[in-house]
Amino acid sequence: MLISPERAPVRADLPAAVLFDLDGTLVDTEPYWIAAEYALAERYGGSWSDADALKLIGSDLLDSGRYIRGRMGIDPSAEMIVEELVTDVLSRVRREVPWRPGGRELLADLGSRGVPCALVTMSYRPLIEPILAALPPGTFAVTVTGDEVSRGKPHPEPYLRAARLLGVRPEDCVAVEDSETGTKSAVAAGCQVLVAALHSRVSAGPARHLTDTLTGWTGDRLPTAGVR
Repeated sequence: MLISPERAPVRADLPAAVLFDLDGTLVDTEPYWIAAEYALAERYGGSWSDADALKLIGSDLLDSGRYIRGRMGIDPSAEMIVEELVTDVLSRVRREVPWRPGGRELLADLGSRGVPCALVTMSYRPLIEPILAALPPGTFAVTVTGDEVSRGKPHPEPYLRAARLLGVRPEDCVAVEDSETGTKSAVAAGCQVLVAALHSRVSAGPARHLTDTLTGWTGDRLPTAGVR
């Protein structure tokens, strides 16, 4: 779906669009991924640690599969590893969507102000479907998933693609992230980034606006420095 090109900002003091990461930002699925990784290691007799798991937060899934294969020293291909992890995490998400506080409220506020939102995640499309189904229809104008880009985060392609699909300049957008990998992707695309880190530390820097939680955030509070 392509929104009309060069869409005009809703209001000068609001972003032209807000681009949301998913895992660790709107939902706390990282424990699901970590549990799936440990289960994989046990099935194949591999070695794994919490430190290994934290290195993968926000990363492209195939890149993660390659790292896991090498670190665990197991036989399945990166593609097979990703397939097994996705199946495991999907089963957990279907049982319970672990929402982070404040995310759905921010989405609702942006919707009431007419600010378009995009979902920009390295999860594959089957994983996002039960989460989208739990949100009001039309919450996201566009979605970009890890199986729809050739280069995942930290490359800027996912965020550049989302802005293009929305018909806005990435420089006029705010991204919402939780990881260093995702933040690098959004900053490289030209976005301002609201960072609500959860399981890993995100360093301070230009275009990075750090917060402890999304609770209480509304569209008119989002960072605008450098936007438009």
